[in-house]
Amino acid sequence: MHPGIELANLSDVGCERTDNEDSLCYAEPEGADEFAKRGRLVVVADGMGGHQGGQMASQLATETVRDVFLHGDAADPSDSLIAAYQAAHEAILDYARSHPEYSGMGTTCTSAVLRDGQMFYGHVGDSRLYLVRDASIRRVTRDQSYVQQMIDKGLLTPEEAQTHPSRNVLLSALGSETSVEADFAQNPIPLQTGDVLLLCTDGLHGLVSEGEMLALSTSKPPRDACKDLVEMAKARGGFDNITVQILRIEGKASAK
Repeated sequence: MHPGIELANLSDVGCERTDNEDSLCYAEPEGADEFAKRGRLVVVADGMGGHQGGQMASQLATETVRDVFLHGDAADPSDSLIAAYQAAHEAILDYARSHPEYSGMGTTCTSAVLRDGQMFYGHVGDSRLYLVRDASIRRVTRDQSYVQQMIDKGLLTPEEAQTHPSRNVLLSALGSETSVEADFAQNPIPLQTGDVLLLCTDGLHGLVSEGEMLALSTSKPPRDACKDLVEMAKARGGFDNITVQILRIEGKASAK
């Protein structure tokens, strides 16, 4: 790993599931020239579909996004992410068509590319990307979910959404037969030394508050924070798979 960050990640099946349908990856080119051109990539994905279809969908998403990031056109990170998500969407659809037992599989996918001291992101579904800075935490992504739509319309409070029976209903997912409305950064977010990026699936953010994420990610090294956050979610039921990645910016070498 090139210098400039401290990274940790953890994925756990949770307390009730038998299969882990979450997937994650971190990628960076080995050579200095390619690293300067492409930067770093971090991804989390939460699959759905049953019969191991969700596991396959999330793996296809992370692998495809990584491959396009490492080998595709690197001129513009946003364009690279858009191409990566389109390729992942098509790969999942193609696999489901050739394996009918996986029909209906899909996945969330939340990604960040760090290059030249800036962050670019792509997002589908209800996994999340947070930016922790100056003792505060900000959710960068917006959930593409039924309950978030209800919150936006003033019909639900965020607290009510946490326990709403339709809280797991997504409006968009890679592999969906309907059109996919992915969100991409309109403008890159400048990064600072000491910033922390936290990516997670709903198995974590559904049971652990943003305040708790803030406290642990700023008071402990990323490895310990990941472990404690997962254990906290499991202690509260661990109803879903739980995945988290934490990346701390250590200096100017972080994305250049």
